[in-house]
Amino acid sequence: METKYEEAERYYQAQKRVKEIREFYEHLTVFLICNPIVMVVNLMTSPGYLWFLWCVFGWGFAIVMHGWKVFRISPVFNKDWEERKIREILEKESKTQTWE
Repeated sequence: METKYEEAERYYQAQKRVKEIREFYEHLTVFLICNPIVMVVNLMTSPGYLWFLWCVFGWGFAIVMHGWKVFRISPVFNKDWEERKIREILEKESKTQTWE
């Protein structure tokens, strides 16, 4: 049987996860709305140089990174990496405390 604390913690984690997903979709929506505007401004003011591509690729990269983080598909910084890093830091701290 689950205690009230565990149930509350699970609810909090689920709530946090939903917030992360919602923020990603908000970020994606702003990206999809703003970039066509930037493209039109570029093509109307200086069609000889397509600088809007820098915006699309730069911001697109940020969207991909955000999506990897939110949907936990990052090839580098995943839960296993976090756990290893936590253990590593705790080990370093315990070694320094024994020498003091």
